[in-house]
Amino acid sequence: MKTLRAVLQNAQANGDAVGHFNVSDLVLLKAVLAGARELDVPVVVGLSEGEREFVGTRTIGAVVRSLREEFDFPIFLNADHTHSLAKGIEAAKAGFDAIVFDLSALPFEENIKQTKQAVEALKSINPSMMVEGEIGDIGTGSEIHDKAPDLAKGLSSPAEAKQYVESTGVDILAPAVGNMHGLLKSMVSGETKKRLDIERIAAIKKAAGTFLTLHGGSGTDDDDLRKAIAAGINVVHINTELRVAWRRGLEQGLAKMPDEVVPYKIFPAAVEGVKQVVLSRLRVFNGKRRAA
Repeated sequence: MKTLRAVLQNAQANGDAVGHFNVSDLVLLKAVLAGARELDVPVVVGLSEGEREFVGTRTIGAVVRSLREEFDFPIFLNADHTHSLAKGIEAAKAGFDAIVFDLSALPFEENIKQTKQAVEALKSINPSMMVEGEIGDIGTGSEIHDKAPDLAKGLSSPAEAKQYVESTGVDILAPAVGNMHGLLKSMVSGETKKRLDIERIAAIKKAAGTFLTLHGGSGTDDDDLRKAIAAGINVVHINTELRVAWRRGLEQGLAKMPDEVVPYKIFPAAVEGVKQVVLSRLRVFNGKRRAA
């Protein structure tokens, strides 16, 4: 079985990106794995601190390892948006393949200082664990927003990216390039799409020379995603789109069987709805591979 680093290197060489999907229950996990297996492409599942608190850090670590072994399939586990070293150490000990150590809310120099310390501490526990750092401002909350925050002043620069990567030793960088956490109501209805600063991505890639992650990928224009991947994005995060599909699927299941009380009879509609979103996004992320 390839490591996550090898999978990212292969995707980068092929001009594709690895899909990262957040999960917080078995419905989402089943749907993500089913979509990835159907297309036969590697996948990363991520859990934020809140999602890990709900599911259980050690529990999800054991479940994903078990699925990887059972199906002999490259499914990897990421500790998404981790804001403290204590939570990072917990994920490292639980066998997570990667971690997003996110101190982007701190002043830039303090972000560098603490992230460097975290990289050293986490690698001492699990040398193969990939550590991702984040700079810039892409908002907060993978949820539905009434209006978009003004993130123009928080965009990442190539110079900052280069300094940050060289100073911290992170394996992956998450910059702010026009992306935003969550969805606007107009995006849920399909009236609007997120747009990315492709030139900025290309410049950051050249300056930083490392793997790049696009957070807040939900609701992004498909063509912008393809251009972003061509410009150097290696991982794309999708969360809110899955949450919307989960909610709609659950409502459909309950509407069809209003008197049903057996969970596994109600949830299939939610699994299928989420799976369709996963398939749609993975086809975009792996366009070069599928064409070949």
